[in-house]
Amino acid sequence: MRIAIYGSGGVGGYFGARLAAAGNDVHFIARGAHLAAMREQGLRVESGLGNLHIRPNVHERPEEIGAVDVVLFAVKLADVQNAAEHLRPLLHERTLVLCFQNGVEAPEIVARVIGAQQVRPGVAYIATSIGAPGVIRHTGTMQRLQVGAGAEPFVAACKAAGINIEQVDDIDRARWEKFVFLVGLSGVTCLARQPVGVCRADAELRGTFEAAMTETWRLGRKRGVKLPDDFIAERMKFVDGLHADMRTSMQHDLEAGKPLEAPWLCGAVARMSAAAELAAPVNRTIYAALKPYLHGSAGAAR
Repeated sequence: MRIAIYGSGGVGGYFGARLAAAGNDVHFIARGAHLAAMREQGLRVESGLGNLHIRPNVHERPEEIGAVDVVLFAVKLADVQNAAEHLRPLLHERTLVLCFQNGVEAPEIVARVIGAQQVRPGVAYIATSIGAPGVIRHTGTMQRLQVGAGAEPFVAACKAAGINIEQVDDIDRARWEKFVFLVGLSGVTCLARQPVGVCRADAELRGTFEAAMTETWRLGRKRGVKLPDDFIAERMKFVDGLHADMRTSMQHDLEAGKPLEAPWLCGAVARMSAAAELAAPVNRTIYAALKPYLHGSAGAAR
């Protein structure tokens, strides 16, 4: 399968490397020091599921690649609009663009640019970061993708590569399930500047995590998403099984002084809740506390 990885950071770099190692024709789009390191030294994945070192096909621009079967679209939320406007060289009439961003708004943004017929939402569960240029670091062993109907060849390629992938009947519910969880977890870990283990062990932080999730769950239900009644209780159990040292992607960005995805996570819950006439004081407060760091500041983040 011919696959373009648009956004070769933690998510795109990890899953792209697994797909390439399994023999797929994978092309990575990257930039800056990460691009240079991948060209010079290859792409390394450090993971409890097995390390990898590949010599990738790596590019700076989509037009260097040409049409592909699947675009694994994994750029940061702030870059979605601009990157979507550069997708067309990768497309033929049957190309699928699978959006694996955090939040719930990216597929709609991409669809407005290239048309909805080729865009599919996806969900990624994994704790990864760029440990150094050309190096993807995977914390723990959790790695999971979810996609909806129409992506059967991609599902088969992922399974052959040892990727845990699930094809679900209700992908909208699946992405809101992640949204509810990630909004709470990213908000609390960033607010505390601490990994998951510290946040779940502290009664007040744990309560804040649960309250932030509850606000997002309530918003999803108001919007017609079929989130289960016991979803929050199940997520509280799930967080106890995560690697104690896990940090969310937004926390990695905060600590590195990079721009934050908060406007599309806790900020989006505050914004969409206000439009739906729902209260969201916890997410609104977390977003307010993170606003000084939205555009990145290594000095301030420390």
